[in-house]
Amino acid sequence: MLQFWDELDATSQRKLASQIEAVDFEQVEGLYHKQSATHDWAALARRALPPQATRLADRQGRKADEARRRGIEALKAGKIGVLLVAGGQGSRLGFDHPKGLFSIGPLSGASLLQIHFEKALAAARRYGAAVPIYMMTSPVTHDEQVAYLDEHNYFGVPREDVVLFCQGTMPAVDAATGKLLLAEKDSLFLSPDGHGGTIAALDASGAIADMKRRGIEHLFYLQVDNPLTPICDAEFIGDHLLADSDFSSMACAKQTPQDRLGNFALIDDRLHVIEYSDLPDDVADRRDEKGALVFWAGSVAIHMFRVAFLERMLALKSAMPFHVARKKVPYVNTAVEHVDPKEPNALKFERFIFDLLPHAKNPLVVEYAEQEVFAPVKNAPGAQRDTPEYVQHFMDAQHRKWLQAAGTRVAESAAVEISPLWALDAEGVANRSDRPKVVESPTYLCG
Repeated sequence: MLQFWDELDATSQRKLASQIEAVDFEQVEGLYHKQSATHDWAALARRALPPQATRLADRQGRKADEARRRGIEALKAGKIGVLLVAGGQGSRLGFDHPKGLFSIGPLSGASLLQIHFEKALAAARRYGAAVPIYMMTSPVTHDEQVAYLDEHNYFGVPREDVVLFCQGTMPAVDAATGKLLLAEKDSLFLSPDGHGGTIAALDASGAIADMKRRGIEHLFYLQVDNPLTPICDAEFIGDHLLADSDFSSMACAKQTPQDRLGNFALIDDRLHVIEYSDLPDDVADRRDEKGALVFWAGSVAIHMFRVAFLERMLALKSAMPFHVARKKVPYVNTAVEHVDPKEPNALKFERFIFDLLPHAKNPLVVEYAEQEVFAPVKNAPGAQRDTPEYVQHFMDAQHRKWLQAAGTRVAESAAVEISPLWALDAEGVANRSDRPKVVESPTYLCG
């Protein structure tokens, strides 16, 4: 780590020294030596059962009405905050900036961050109470996102209702030797510690203290790449509250056994998420007597958390184990050459937020229709799905459906987009007295 120390100026020495000082070497050493001591997910999956869940067909009638009422009560009382995970770069999109800055509005060109911030603002206006946003960045995206939000005046959300905090990092280590790798002569190779690092970062930043000061008791969790996320959906919040749950999750029914979604499953009477890469094909292919997938419930990274639960988990280190992954990590060698490996050469360490599930009281899974809540933008054009065009198609279809349900005739050839500030959802469209009767050309409804 210090092989180039004498060549560095004082500023670079301070930078490297601060990075080294922040590393828990005992922890890293333990992770390196225990890298093979992970769960045998194939064996666990083969004895797993499908999760107990509220299916789409169950979300009807009085129960749904009761859940909506309960969710609205909590929103009006100012007990709900938004936890937005926005640390990622847009590299897979060919976008050399934080992913939240990516333009996704089909007609407006609105960024992902704009859409999410406007949804939170629209919810605050509807329910007459602040909906604070706790937004987690990463070291490589923080400054640019702060500057972007400053430039756009936080898209109307009061500045005091936005808490920005940076997630932690972990060093990558050489797989053969366990030594830490240098990204540059004055920098360790550090990568974000995963969305599971959220609660530690919340605490370290003072965000949890802010929640307690405000009276925020529950958090609506989402990731930045999904513009369809129904932020502060009253029914989902109400289901979470009525179940007295620590941790509630939205799920979408998988279309194929090999869908790239985490799988909700019961293992020894505890709810878990088994990653798609850890679910054996023979388990993924299982079907019930009606021919439906046994492990149907795909995680879409939309959750509700009880704040008090997150506080309890801070004291339980085993609740958030690190996952070890072999990756190709570029580094600087002793000859001051930048090496770009062709094969995995290093170990990275990440935590996953869903590892909290087995520790949660009354964990809840609620099914939502994929076309209503889940269309993440992940891939550059040309991929099979999750491209900008794919996501924009979902957005257009959703907004078209809302207008048509309210009585507007929309021509097949007319693209439509609805700003959250014009209408947050189908109910908002139906309540607009100025909604158009006919849409025959590309139309962006905003304001």
